[in-house]
Amino acid sequence: MKKSYYFLIAFYVLSLMAIDVSAQKTITVRFKETDEVLTNPGIGFMTFGQFNGDNSKSNGDNGRINVDISKKDGSSFNGKLENIDYPMTSIAYFRLDWRVLEPEMGKYNWSLIDQVLKTAHERRQTLLLRIAPYAGGPERDVPDWYRAMVGGPDLWPGQAKWRVDANDPRYAEYFGKFITALGKRYDGHPDLEAVDLAIVGFWGEGAGSTMLAQETMETLVNAYTDNFRKTPLIMLLGDKKTNKYGLSRANVGWRVDCLGDVGFPHDYPVKHKGNPGWAIMENSIPQGIINTGMKVTWEKAPVSLEICHNLKQWKLW
Repeated sequence: MKKSYYFLIAFYVLSLMAIDVSAQKTITVRFKETDEVLTNPGIGFMTFGQFNGDNSKSNGDNGRINVDISKKDGSSFNGKLENIDYPMTSIAYFRLDWRVLEPEMGKYNWSLIDQVLKTAHERRQTLLLRIAPYAGGPERDVPDWYRAMVGGPDLWPGQAKWRVDANDPRYAEYFGKFITALGKRYDGHPDLEAVDLAIVGFWGEGAGSTMLAQETMETLVNAYTDNFRKTPLIMLLGDKKTNKYGLSRANVGWRVDCLGDVGFPHDYPVKHKGNPGWAIMENSIPQGIINTGMKVTWEKAPVSLEICHNLKQWKLW
């Protein structure tokens, strides 16, 4: 009797579900053809150091952020999400210096990142973020407190793009601590698209990564992979050892500079390699993808491409 009762109830529920489904109307949607650039979430062009609608004269790091954060960049945001001579984008790429974000040891300037995330959301973008340990000029040095700790010189002999000895164990310890704190605060943030796994070199571009001791390299990479478990990570194509170690720790995507350089009619390839027939897209990127083990990582992680100069400059060449 009990089994029959349960059967009747189940049959009744299924009957109601069938009636409900059959009662639904069929809606047909036909999309109109368009020649406009489609702005898809997480895909396509990016703004660099600014947001949709800013139209700044500079691409801006740190202090030259945007009109909502600093009016020092020449930004002309007028409330309209329109990019002059540039397509609309769904991603804003920002590169911020360690010294700006940790002005005192263990005291973090999260308000800057919070504001960038907030503004990106308001401009219908997500944020792709890189933390540079230091950059080219002396005003872009490591934090003052770290400089006082390790002393000089501010350009490291033997590696033109190091401002400190990255094999000094204090570098991995303190820069690693900052990245750990960054991950604990922002991992999984809905407006954070991805994070560049930057560990060394001017602008965090990896120069001299082959000189890093194995323990130093692993400590720096681990700071990212241990603390960014939800937000995707991207590594610049660099040396095989570092890239393969990163891949062994997480599904890491890849990034390269100078998309579009197939031998532009200007002197960039000559200056770069001393060979006018040399081009980054032909003689560097394909080999880098294969040699670093990144050939199929696009299936599980983001790919990010920085162009040479900017699209407006391309128009002049």
